[in-house]
Amino acid sequence: MKYYIIAGEASGDLHGSNLMKALYKEDPTADIRFWGGDLMQIIGGTLVKHYKELAFMGFVEVLFHLKTILNNIKICKKDILDFQPDVLIFIDYPGFNLRIAKWAKVAGFKTHYYISPQIWAWKENRITDIKRDVDKMYVILPFEKDFYEKKHQYPVEFVGHPLIDAIHNHPVKDSAIFRKENQLNDKPIIAILPGSRKQEITKMLSVMLSVVQDFPDYQFVIAGAPSQEYSFYEGFISNENIKFISNKTYDLLSNATAALVTSGTATLETALFKVPEVVCYKGSSISYQIAKRIITLKYISLVNLIMDTEVVTELIQGNCNKKQIREELKKILDPNYRNTLLQQYEVLEEKLGGIGASEKTARLIIEDLKGFIK
Repeated sequence: MKYYIIAGEASGDLHGSNLMKALYKEDPTADIRFWGGDLMQIIGGTLVKHYKELAFMGFVEVLFHLKTILNNIKICKKDILDFQPDVLIFIDYPGFNLRIAKWAKVAGFKTHYYISPQIWAWKENRITDIKRDVDKMYVILPFEKDFYEKKHQYPVEFVGHPLIDAIHNHPVKDSAIFRKENQLNDKPIIAILPGSRKQEITKMLSVMLSVVQDFPDYQFVIAGAPSQEYSFYEGFISNENIKFISNKTYDLLSNATAALVTSGTATLETALFKVPEVVCYKGSSISYQIAKRIITLKYISLVNLIMDTEVVTELIQGNCNKKQIREELKKILDPNYRNTLLQQYEVLEEKLGGIGASEKTARLIIEDLKGFIK
């Protein structure tokens, strides 16, 4: 069968690559064309566009690149028509994917969505488009099933979270080798995950590192984003207890004792690596006030949203300061507190459905197609 997959970001490339692997396993003669990245390209198929050509974020940037975005949509539609896939599979990236889904539905293509847009956080009105244009939705967070089915009467499949697969499949590197390769000493590691975009890194890294001198028996290791050069981080490294590693976040978390993490998917990755963490977030006061009005969530970290209680401490805006980071870091380094937290992490992983999200999704897609073709 013929599959057309659209992933527009690095996370979509990761999850898309695992889905492709599962599709090839279930359907060895699969013909796949995709918009994605290097990881998907390694698996096989034909790359149409790399996600690096699609990553326009923020209102001003989108306006500035509007001509390119509209041209990409035009290219995508033509390529789909030429390929004539049995199914379109969208991976998150709603601004682009929901536009294509609307067109594809009218054009008579089957539309499947893997990894729902986070409409439960904002832009809930997109549910109208999803119900109209998406034949099958596969969700990865347990509360999303209730959100869609109970609140909006739209049936979905909960398949589990693909991060569990990604972490489970990540090769474990020997601690001594990891430290030697990255010029780290024998002190326990506190991982610093300040995000991936320059704006958030600039905002977060200074305050996260402000506590370094209070923990001389530990080394603080910054997880450098693959999209940023070392020269960008250099100005933040003011102490011999601060180290830097680029593009090795999973290896770092495998060896970390604790972590300070900017909100986002990294909060969940850290928990799944069983690393006690403090979640930190600080934005511009204007952005924060706007966000408070349009996002009506109790928590900002995926860990707490999934558990529906504050498992990990969230230090937001004014509370994200040296004094409170120091106090919360002391807590998660305390053995008793750590043990309680690690027990909660086990419950979290159970809620996420265990391993096999990609395989389950691939099977459901193929079963649906076989039923449709019959």
